[in-house]
Amino acid sequence: MQIHKVAVIGSGVMGGTIAAHLANAGIPSLLLDIVPSKLSAKEEAAGLTLEDRKVRNSIALTNKAKLLKMNPAPFLVPEFADRIEVGNLSDDLGRLSEVDWVIEVVVERLDIKQDLFKKVAAHVRPGTIVTSNTSGISLKSMVEGLPESFTRYFLGTHFFNPPRYMKLLEIIPGPNTDPEIITFLAEFGERVLGKGVVLAKDTPNFIANRIGVFGLAVTLQEMLRSGLTVDEVDALTGPVMGRPKSASFRTVDLVGLDTFIHTANTVAVGVPSEKENFTLPEFMQTMLTNGWLGDKTKQGFYKKSKGPQGKVIEVLDPHTMTYVPKKAVKFASLDKAKAAGGLTEKNSYSGQRQRCRG
Repeated sequence: MQIHKVAVIGSGVMGGTIAAHLANAGIPSLLLDIVPSKLSAKEEAAGLTLEDRKVRNSIALTNKAKLLKMNPAPFLVPEFADRIEVGNLSDDLGRLSEVDWVIEVVVERLDIKQDLFKKVAAHVRPGTIVTSNTSGISLKSMVEGLPESFTRYFLGTHFFNPPRYMKLLEIIPGPNTDPEIITFLAEFGERVLGKGVVLAKDTPNFIANRIGVFGLAVTLQEMLRSGLTVDEVDALTGPVMGRPKSASFRTVDLVGLDTFIHTANTVAVGVPSEKENFTLPEFMQTMLTNGWLGDKTKQGFYKKSKGPQGKVIEVLDPHTMTYVPKKAVKFASLDKAKAAGGLTEKNSYSGQRQRCRG
């Protein structure tokens, strides 16, 4: 088995950045998305119609262009963007016969994924690997009713955002996955894509998100109980604990609040005995209703704007649902933690701060 070319279905942030990481590894991809239902104002002014190929590919084209403006950069060098070809799901499904691996990265809705995989099964060559990047939906449910010749090569490959920088790759076998495919993709993920591969079972949210969402749910409860602010929590749960700078709430803004809430609800519904552990505070539902989803809507737990002196960063106050200026967090324990030699010592100071506030 070899991977010479990949099709990525879904050109949003996750699909686009997966295609970019494949490009970094020298693997060309076909990036597909849906055909728009109406023209943009710019397209109308140019005299285009919904039948023009440029319009039909416009969603994938636009999202590919966004990759070159992202920070941190998803490409090692901008020229690698040339390794991504765009298309659409109405005209180009037949081209799935050209690829060795199809990665599904569409919206986290079971019915949409089921319908898509029925179409994919009709167009791929026998033996083509097909995977879902779902963060926690049942793989078994996605391919119910599809032939064994398809499900033998079907499994989950859960990348983490942003794929170029996040080392973890969860591989989740489906109900009929050939063990040789699991072994091949695990080795490919490690040797070619540079990932740290973890095998997971087909359970709600798999491993990382099951732990991560639980951890943030507990953090939220403690924040409200102790009277900590959003920026204070991020100061206590970032590099000082051996975690990325995005810490807790900046990570939610990066991933998207809608995705995070969906992930939490997946466990709450799929594992009723653990529902209480994954119950989120009411103010997050208000954020969702308001469309404060994070980076993709330009405001979430943090909000960036331009002021007279340059960029202004504000942080959400969940008690008033207003944004207040981000402050420099000052805790004596944080100063000690930053000066500490190793993570064990740093965590001891960070824990002291949280216990004192508690």
